[in-house]
Amino acid sequence: MRCGIARHFLIVICSLAILASSHRHAQAEITAHQVHESIDNGVKFLLRKQKSDGSWASGGSWDIGVTSLTALALFNAKVPADHPQMALTLRYLRNVAQPNRTYEVALMIMALAAAKDGKRDAALIAALVEKLEDSQIRRGEGRGGWSYGTAPGGRLNIQGGDNSNSQYAVLALRDAQEYGVEVSTATWERIRAHWLGAQNVDGGWGYSLTSKSSTGSMTVAGIASMVIVHSMLSDDANEIDEDGHPICCGTPEEDPYLKALERGVEWMTRNFAVGMNPKAHTWQLYYLYGLERAGRLSARRFFGQHDWYREGAEYLVARQATIAGSWKGSGHMEDEIISTSFALLFLSKGLAPVLVNKLKYGPRDNNGRLTEQDWDNHHNDVNNLTKHISGLEKWPKLLTWQQVDSRAATVTDLHQAPVVFISGRYGYDFTEAERGKLKEYVSGGGTIFVESCCDGEDFDRSFREMIRKMYPDGEAELVRLGPDHEVYRSEYRLDSETVELWGVELGCRTVIIYSPDDLSCLWDKWRLRIPEKRAPALTSMVLRAMKVGVNVIAYATGRELMEKLDDNRLAADEGAQVKVSRGLLQVAKIRHAGSWNTAPTALRNMLFALNDKLGMVASTTERDLVAVDDNIFKYPILYMHGRHRFEFSRQEQENLRKYLDQGGFLFADACCGAPQFDKSFRELMEQIYPDAPLKRLPMDHEIFTSQLGGFDIRKVQRRAPESGSTKVTLKSNVFEVEPLLEGIEIDGRIAVIYSKFDISCALERQSSVACAGYVHEDAVKIALNVVLYSIAQ
Repeated sequence: MRCGIARHFLIVICSLAILASSHRHAQAEITAHQVHESIDNGVKFLLRKQKSDGSWASGGSWDIGVTSLTALALFNAKVPADHPQMALTLRYLRNVAQPNRTYEVALMIMALAAAKDGKRDAALIAALVEKLEDSQIRRGEGRGGWSYGTAPGGRLNIQGGDNSNSQYAVLALRDAQEYGVEVSTATWERIRAHWLGAQNVDGGWGYSLTSKSSTGSMTVAGIASMVIVHSMLSDDANEIDEDGHPICCGTPEEDPYLKALERGVEWMTRNFAVGMNPKAHTWQLYYLYGLERAGRLSARRFFGQHDWYREGAEYLVARQATIAGSWKGSGHMEDEIISTSFALLFLSKGLAPVLVNKLKYGPRDNNGRLTEQDWDNHHNDVNNLTKHISGLEKWPKLLTWQQVDSRAATVTDLHQAPVVFISGRYGYDFTEAERGKLKEYVSGGGTIFVESCCDGEDFDRSFREMIRKMYPDGEAELVRLGPDHEVYRSEYRLDSETVELWGVELGCRTVIIYSPDDLSCLWDKWRLRIPEKRAPALTSMVLRAMKVGVNVIAYATGRELMEKLDDNRLAADEGAQVKVSRGLLQVAKIRHAGSWNTAPTALRNMLFALNDKLGMVASTTERDLVAVDDNIFKYPILYMHGRHRFEFSRQEQENLRKYLDQGGFLFADACCGAPQFDKSFRELMEQIYPDAPLKRLPMDHEIFTSQLGGFDIRKVQRRAPESGSTKVTLKSNVFEVEPLLEGIEIDGRIAVIYSKFDISCALERQSSVACAGYVHEDAVKIALNVVLYSIAQ
């Protein structure tokens, strides 16, 4: 009877796939898969166009520049330096005569740095940097900028500077500095003066100092250049007081950089476009690459209401040549090699994972604008932390961050990053709506990282009150984290006695981590190059603060980061659930004494995924039942997980066995591979079925294949933390393995499927670096295959 009912379920559910799809997004949006496919096609086009000597030609006399630009695009599209064609390109660039034009010198530096081929090209990059520094204009209207030629001392460039050549010189010097080639402070100071002086009254930038007509391509150049130069310069003097404390919390003077940057952003907000270069109507793809830099480096996801990456990606993907895989711009940008390179740079670099959302909050005026900047006491804090992390082993090499407004952002917006960072000095009473979004964010897999900066006692009090308001019934509280907490050894070994961290634990992990000590002040002082006048004691303090930040991010993410357009919607997100109150397939969760609700939204996320990914109609309305409740017989599937030891009474055992004998199905897993739950679950199964032990399902079992309409999961990614002393750094590796599922067979069918490795916490994206289990994407696939198998029996 069970078999017939299950097959009926499967047939009817599949027949209603069209009905379920009507509940999905009203309008299809660009996806990461589409972007990757577009990038792959563009890469294939460029590789086909390569000349036999490793170069690319544009039909003119700029072969070095075009080759460098193309190589830069391919490296950022993740074509490795040891790819045979890229190795040929690198040999060409290393052996060709050094160029003498600013664009080509700059692009060659950028391409060599992007190859990440160790330090092999350090001498060549240093020689090219010397050319750029020597050719910087030293006097006249163009002082601090560059023109086309690289004559020493700018002798031929006094009147010829322009912002286009200048922005590429700035980009190259930034890449050289990050590569490890020193650029003088005087050069950066002249750059800062140039871009401040070149800004027009309307907030934008034009092609030259004499041009008062601002354009989109030059304004995004100004925004990106201002961000870069600000990160390279610091006041080396008076950084610590006579007691050895860092100086960073005085009354700040008005910063002309911040004012200029905001004026530039306002110009872009007023004139935003992706289908054209605003106010210029040509050089569109050149402009889009500049838009990517301006948006990413200034940490803005939006210009006004425009999601610059999503809109730009939709535009480019729709206009790519279907067969060739190339792009062709307008006017001067008709060359397909140059156009395709710019398009690839936008798509690939803009897709970089967002590591941290820095929360903008505070009092507002009647128009909803912030009247205080207490959220941003240290402007470069998160920027520097993100840049530092991207330079560490085992982390992606291109990471970004962004600012989000606590009022305007949705929970889905918050989920663009795995961590939301909140900093403050003064007290602030978050509104009920703001608190609700933050609570929803952590329940959906996010982590909130909070610090009290500048000895902010008022902020400390208001934050603790916020936690009490978020969890008024005492289901969670803020407590100091003990020395055995994984955050103290997630990347570096930290001393819990000197590093004070507090946390709020929910289910699988600590979802809010709070530092009462100022970290952002010291992050703000981090530099790629240590200033000459800096005291060694301050250098040590900065390094310590960086380690704390890295550990919190490592604990929160497990180094598993999503690209910008990855589908990160969970059932906890507002509007994410399919509105099905009584779907055909309903699943109940079993309550027990072993932390039965460790991952409270895991079941809903699994059912949501059934609807969203497989087009099924499953109810996302939860029902939690104890095993003695006869209502369990109304549900074809029971779901169970936990972290701690538990026992079932004799009556619970008998009722569960009766349910399984009559055709029911139980799906269970140990949250984060918890050994206490694992032992208890095995004991329970032995008590119910002493003659039918749990056995590992063989890899040729249909549950591991796509033949039931699911996924091929014969190879999956699983995290395996190394156990050991809490006094050593926690090591966690992700391996490609065969999934391990165990089952109990009753009357020729599998009635119980159990995973000793975590699935539930991964369904919530709640798994930390110390969580032994499957990564999120594979946990979803395993869970869906289990459900499909259960209803197909």
